[in-house]
Amino acid sequence: MGYYLNPVDIIDIYKRETVKPYFVDKTEMLKELIPLVEQQGSCLSVTRPRRFGKSVIAAMIGSFFGKGVDSTEVFSHLKIDREKDYAKHLNQHNLIYIDFSRDVSECNSYHEYITIIKKRLIRDLKKAYPNADFFDEDSIGAILRTISLEYNNEKFLMIFDEWDYVFHKNYFTEADRGKFTAFLGDMTKGRAYVEMAYLTGVLPIKKFSVSDTMNHFDEYNMANSDVYDKYFGFTDEEVDELYQRYLGNHAKAEFSREDLAEWYDGYQQESGDSIYNPNSVVRALTRNTLKNYWSKAGEYDELKNYVLDDVDGMREAVMLLAAGEAVEADLSEYASTATELKYRDEILSVMTVYGYLNYSNGRVRIPNKELEMEFDRIMRTEPKYSYMRELEKESARILQATYDGDEDTVGKVLAIVHTTESPLKAYNDEAELSGSVKLAYIAARNKYDMQREDQAGIGYVDYIFYPHNRSDDGIIIELKVDDSPETALKQIKDKNYALKFQGKLGEQPKTTGRIILVGIGYCRKDKVHRCKIEILYNI
Repeated sequence: MGYYLNPVDIIDIYKRETVKPYFVDKTEMLKELIPLVEQQGSCLSVTRPRRFGKSVIAAMIGSFFGKGVDSTEVFSHLKIDREKDYAKHLNQHNLIYIDFSRDVSECNSYHEYITIIKKRLIRDLKKAYPNADFFDEDSIGAILRTISLEYNNEKFLMIFDEWDYVFHKNYFTEADRGKFTAFLGDMTKGRAYVEMAYLTGVLPIKKFSVSDTMNHFDEYNMANSDVYDKYFGFTDEEVDELYQRYLGNHAKAEFSREDLAEWYDGYQQESGDSIYNPNSVVRALTRNTLKNYWSKAGEYDELKNYVLDDVDGMREAVMLLAAGEAVEADLSEYASTATELKYRDEILSVMTVYGYLNYSNGRVRIPNKELEMEFDRIMRTEPKYSYMRELEKESARILQATYDGDEDTVGKVLAIVHTTESPLKAYNDEAELSGSVKLAYIAARNKYDMQREDQAGIGYVDYIFYPHNRSDDGIIIELKVDDSPETALKQIKDKNYALKFQGKLGEQPKTTGRIILVGIGYCRKDKVHRCKIEILYNI
């Protein structure tokens, strides 16, 4: 039992997770990995944003397969225990488990860093295989091959956590990073001793590996596949169960199950199912508070210059996203091996990989309220987005004008949003007009749940604002291009959109205040916004 070879402490790491009040059993992932181990030689990279449970899953895999310690007691109470013959693989494999960020803080160069990792692993291998005839100067791949040849075809299962540590530290050069990926490739590529190699971190390997050193890894990230999504995020069913635990753990619940979805849901899979940010859900339930728990690590620093310098139209894309719009993107060809990104789709791909965006049906969008707040924070603090502060002032003005029935001011503010520094300068259809309207009403997010194209009455309303405080007014906005605001108002009334505020059968009404109907018409010829407002005092 060594530092990297069959370590005994990973079971303690995983066991601590299993007894936490909001633990979710993800051991069914092991059922999918067992066939890969049995066929031998599989190499997979599963990368996710920070705080999406990557290290917990790595510890789970290592605790299950590794020989370091008997973990029967832990797994006998979990879902994997239901699988036939699961014990055939429980603690039956030689495990090399390396967290590349652990116990290396004193290193000041790549040479120091990789040397200490090699020395620790070689020391473990000498203790376990004292008669193996290898040189310390050999590569790790050569040493493991020697052991395999001399010890009856010995096999190893490998787990590499925080594989991208070298890409987050400034003292590593590009050449150093190339050497590191070559080091990983040498250990795993075409090696008969590899039962399975499992690699995890934040960064996708295809973007940062050099040449073909790691092209043997099958890659699964948030931009290119949802194969393992349910094991890293929380599903609706899992959050339902967690919310029931939360109700039992707190004398007074400060938020509803629907609130939890609004804040942390939104990572949609190809199947249509949604995934929640697991870290944020657990922290909200534990603290009984909904807030922005997003990990503010350095990923945005890598991206912000591309946005602020408007590389390939990124400034407009981010403004559209912040306005609640979906942006078309082709992420299918995401394979940039250079750290310098040149095209919008590449940048949007990276933002998706880092968890800032969700990708579905050829479009990216901000997934939930937590990330909306993160985008707001970024845009308010960056000097090149200073006009957002002016927009906030105009937004407060249009909201008050809406309450007051001041149609002229609503139209004027929409024109200001359209003609100032906002990139939305030339819209020609309702989708683009909708983005401008969302920006104009951005201040309403503090008081309303702003839903776009929500089913209401007979059809879908462009915007419906549900007040957080039921005594506040509700707002319905319908948009028309090259048509009149009167036509928009007539559609709201003819299709009974206001019925949405009644709620479902047995629910309380979503507002006890007024319902403000706003019709907006935009003429492309004269570039004029016109507004009509009516008030409903009962549904």
